[in-house]
Amino acid sequence: MLITRASEYAILSLILLSSASEPMDSETLSRELSIPKSFLAKILQALAKSGVLKSYKGAKGGFALDKMPKDISMLAVMSCVEGKAPAVFECAPAEKSCPSEQASVCSIWPFLHKLQGKIDSFLEELTLADIVEE
Repeated sequence: MLITRASEYAILSLILLSSASEPMDSETLSRELSIPKSFLAKILQALAKSGVLKSYKGAKGGFALDKMPKDISMLAVMSCVEGKAPAVFECAPAEKSCPSEQASVCSIWPFLHKLQGKIDSFLEELTLADIVEE
């Protein structure tokens, strides 16, 4: 599945944080976006660890963008929260890693591989700035 709940929640959080004038804590984000706090906290921590967000401690702590929205690609965000690059199909990215070991004789693998490449390129070019502006 290309867009999981984790990716969706990450993107929604980034949209809200992009318009915030100061860091927002996970409780506030959770409440405003109606996202379970514990799940959102894990997502925010992953984004902070990858350098998309900056984490602030203390009474006025929370999370804020650590990059400009134009520098945050959706491929990077989704890969970060999923722990791997998003895939549209349950098909191996390379013939050698095909779980059924049938890629060399699979008539649809070349098409799926090409399509996944186009989707990856699109997600790499699509930035938070593009989404916020729409």
